[in-house]
Amino acid sequence: MVQVCLESWGYRVESVIDGNAAWAAMQKEDGPQIAILDWEMPELDGVEVCRLAKERLTDTAPYVILLTSRDSKTDIVKGFDAGADDYMTKPFNDNELRARVRVAERLVRAQLSLAETVVELKEALDQVEMLENGIECCRTCRKVYSPFDGEWHGYDDILDNGADPRFIVSACPGCGNK
Repeated sequence: MVQVCLESWGYRVESVIDGNAAWAAMQKEDGPQIAILDWEMPELDGVEVCRLAKERLTDTAPYVILLTSRDSKTDIVKGFDAGADDYMTKPFNDNELRARVRVAERLVRAQLSLAETVVELKEALDQVEMLENGIECCRTCRKVYSPFDGEWHGYDDILDNGADPRFIVSACPGCGNK
């Protein structure tokens, strides 16, 4: 029923037969970004799959919605303690499921955007740190030391091959017009 609803809303769905298959799918490099798990699955149950995903797939853990017939407060807390991002009980309402999946999509997009921003900020910080450390040059042969490969490079090597990323090769206004 869940698969039918999701596919009718335009989602690509990968269904699995048990918890082991769910865990295997989540470990793939192109694994799901959103997972809807039932608590009651053969092999590994949905709570254990959720726990594994949240503990072991730290940067790539999917947004997990537990969809189950278990509705006691204790079970709900146990599901969230395992790392579930959302919890729904059966029988479920189609519109509520769609709304929760849309929330999951927004959060996944925001997390991906934040992760990209963190990578960009780390690269910028690395550049700033390199510039703060100065650039070591030989007074005699005019070679430049690169801490990236531990080698000394000629000026032409740096300009032609980008041997040291601390150098930004461009043309000054006077040379740029020639």
